[in-house]
Amino acid sequence: MATVSAAANPPLEAEGASILGLMTHERWIEVGRIILTGAVSFLYWQNLVPLYVLWAAVAIGLYPLMKTGLIDLFAERKIGTEIFVTIATLVAVFGGETVAGAVLMVIILIAEFIAELNTDRARASIKSLIGSVPQTALVREDGGERTVPIAEVRTGQIVLVRTGEKIPVDGVVTGGSAAVNQAPLTGESVPQDKAEGAQVFAGTIVESGAIDVLTDKVGGDTIFSRIIALVENAESERAPVQKLADKIATWLIPIVLIFLIGVFLVTRDVSKVVTLLIFTSPAELGLATPLVMIAAIARAARNGILIKGGLYLELLAKADVVVFDKTGTLTANKPEVVQVQSFDPAFTEVDLLRLAAAADRRSAHPLAKAVVDGAARRSIDVPNPQGFEQLQARGVKATVNGEIVLVGNPALLRDAGVTVDRTVEQTGRTPVHVAVDGKFVGVIFIADTLRSGAREAIAALKESGVKRVIMLTGDNAATAKAIAGDLGIDEVKADLMPEDKVAAITELQKQGLKVAMVGDGVNDAPALARAEVGIAMGGGGTQAALEAADIALMTDDLNKIVAVRNIARRSYRTIQENLWVGVGVVHLLGITAALLGWIGPIQAAFIHLGPDVMVFLNSVKLLRVKIPGA
Repeated sequence: MATVSAAANPPLEAEGASILGLMTHERWIEVGRIILTGAVSFLYWQNLVPLYVLWAAVAIGLYPLMKTGLIDLFAERKIGTEIFVTIATLVAVFGGETVAGAVLMVIILIAEFIAELNTDRARASIKSLIGSVPQTALVREDGGERTVPIAEVRTGQIVLVRTGEKIPVDGVVTGGSAAVNQAPLTGESVPQDKAEGAQVFAGTIVESGAIDVLTDKVGGDTIFSRIIALVENAESERAPVQKLADKIATWLIPIVLIFLIGVFLVTRDVSKVVTLLIFTSPAELGLATPLVMIAAIARAARNGILIKGGLYLELLAKADVVVFDKTGTLTANKPEVVQVQSFDPAFTEVDLLRLAAAADRRSAHPLAKAVVDGAARRSIDVPNPQGFEQLQARGVKATVNGEIVLVGNPALLRDAGVTVDRTVEQTGRTPVHVAVDGKFVGVIFIADTLRSGAREAIAALKESGVKRVIMLTGDNAATAKAIAGDLGIDEVKADLMPEDKVAAITELQKQGLKVAMVGDGVNDAPALARAEVGIAMGGGGTQAALEAADIALMTDDLNKIVAVRNIARRSYRTIQENLWVGVGVVHLLGITAALLGWIGPIQAAFIHLGPDVMVFLNSVKLLRVKIPGA
């Protein structure tokens, strides 16, 4: 498993299980079978053992291939690679090419063994890339501390975590403070400060400090465990190109067998038929896509991006349109004071904000909180109101230093008999009207803050080939258009209900466009489900976000969308390289050389290793190759 120091950027050897760790009892038997068959073939070639010993060795080596091939043939009605190798070996042995058949089988067995081992190693890399959860926890109880197995920790218990240790549970900090490395979960490279009241997650690392954590979730219920389970099961969602490769392999084998029978009837050359059998084997078709998908999913997981299957990687790579929700996605859903405008010389902007903040101190409304926070950021001393009244859908009324202060919308002022004699231009901002002792004295403008990097992320998506970027929001048109203009968004649809967002995506799909929808997971669930690919922001900490979307970003970093789009495009390109170069070109050249008589079975068997190695190396490079944003 990945160590603490390797969490953010583990070396390649740490990314997968060690070779010895993957060597099961069955695999050691396979190694013994390969060595036995190879040794007997060499001894026979040196005239040191009789022919029947070679036949016995070939039978031992061929048994598992023949068994698997026949099970596939009769149980699943599928002609697989194992049948191909069995036929090639038997044709060679009984056609007088005994040594060639034995060598062919040994080399094919080695190739298949290496391919299976490396596939399992790539799968194991998913877990090691993300990390692991401690198997014990230091629990504080009855005035003391004791170490218990993680399975015995219960919700509500206090767990102590110190510098250098991994947090074993999901929970809330109740004491102490620490800098926590959340890279194993979110991909964030900078440790996050955690103090009392902060949420922490299993699998993350305390780099400095010590904290007491009130356990909320443990074991398989933690966000970390759910991510590992979802990523490990992601292979079941196979991409269309992978399904296509499987179909091609299924139809190719019967066609090839008919072709080889024709070649033998024309040439009567057993050696040529055996050579062609090697190059017409569809083995690499089975490797061309799964390895890429495993590597891409692992690479994304290391960056705090959860992809639920290769299907969504391919769909995201082909997406024409990216649709964004506004609130909580493109904006941080944290309104801020952006301007204070006074209409009365008796009140400066500071005076206006002081009075409004005093009136709003006891209100829980988001706009009221923004006013209070705005005063705090400007270090304004805000007095306590002597009286306070919350007026539903209007605002607040308070007495501050003997003055009657109204803070809210124009209707609040009019209901109180205040003349609103100025038209306030909204321009994408929310105006909060302020009246003092019956006189309209100014406006405080509040706007939702844009997410950091939003403009750059949208520009990068367009550079990656996205044709249109669209915003769908329930907010008013003026605010939506102002934000869209700042971000470089192509099209805006405002004042939408959730069902309207679904209808908008459906309309895009009717135009033949492939849509990726980005939302904040819960309230956008219908739209996320309707799009070809649903991407949920901020999956870390919300199970609903993990369930709602096909791809979940564990942080609210919009650049992660660029990263996953680039990973998807790179993986799809890698699959095409595997199919056309690693399989198509090499096999086409091999078949041509075999038909022209330039190579025989043994040379073909050695050359056959080439595509296997090419496909593997080309696939696993996704774990290391430079990808913008990742």
